[in-house]
Amino acid sequence: MIGAYFRRNVTTSILPESPPFFRLEILSDIRAIKLHTSLMSISKEQLAQYDDHGFLVLEHFADERACNELRERAAEMVHQFDPREVVSVFSTHEQNRLTDDYFLSSGDKIRFFFEENAFNDDGTLKFEKEKSINKIGHALHDLDPVFDRFSRDPKVKKLADAMGFEDALLLQSMYIFKQPNIGGEVTCHQDSTFLYTEPLDIVGLWFALEDATIENGCLWAIPGGHRSGLKSRWLRTPEGMKFETFNSEPWPEDKLVPLEVEKGSLIVLNGLLPHRSFENRSARSRHAYTLHLIKAEAKYPDDNWLQRSLPLRSFE
Repeated sequence: MIGAYFRRNVTTSILPESPPFFRLEILSDIRAIKLHTSLMSISKEQLAQYDDHGFLVLEHFADERACNELRERAAEMVHQFDPREVVSVFSTHEQNRLTDDYFLSSGDKIRFFFEENAFNDDGTLKFEKEKSINKIGHALHDLDPVFDRFSRDPKVKKLADAMGFEDALLLQSMYIFKQPNIGGEVTCHQDSTFLYTEPLDIVGLWFALEDATIENGCLWAIPGGHRSGLKSRWLRTPEGMKFETFNSEPWPEDKLVPLEVEKGSLIVLNGLLPHRSFENRSARSRHAYTLHLIKAEAKYPDDNWLQRSLPLRSFE
């Protein structure tokens, strides 16, 4: 969900089989936790689930008005965007080859990236631009007043405090469209591969601006997978972007569970949690807004892909 990930040929017809009994127990645990999230305080039970599973689902975190406000603002931005200015594709395969300067210099800007399957062979768009954009990134939270206000809402700060990020800095934001019919897959990955810190400690906030289901490309995660350690880093080198691999074992994708959530829900993701989403071949989009936090005392290396000339800001 951070950069453009390696991809294998997978369609929504090739999903993990129905979960075995132990996976059903995990899904039941998630549902049980979700019953208590109408309260904005985080309970010890919820923190324990986050520590155990590597993610936490909070239903009804953002209200209808807030979700609609982000969607309307994103629609305005896309309407104002002239695709003739630049054509940059957010690709989920051949990442090192296809990543361009437009992407690599977007850490402190608002830029637009197309779906890989948005174009015909002659380079023209298959659909109107509003149905062709993959995402907007990566500094919406700093440069746009609507996204700034949402990202620094007192509720979000209160949650960050409860998760141990009292001194959080807001590093990156993305508006993800997961377009109907052409929404691309994102293969299994860890956010810390792309947003590496020392020590390893980042948190991702994934806000569902529409219902997210298996059919339209919801998130899938490997519960407890964050305890396996970091498998790789994507970093800048004199020769270009490269992966540094620490563990080449494939992800145990048979352990993936779907995180289907309703509009307004928030999924909190540990930076080491393996997660992914499949293609969206349905007729419905799956809009989401993501925000990544790091601690003020963490070291953020110069060879991470995302670099900024703007200073990082807290919730203030």
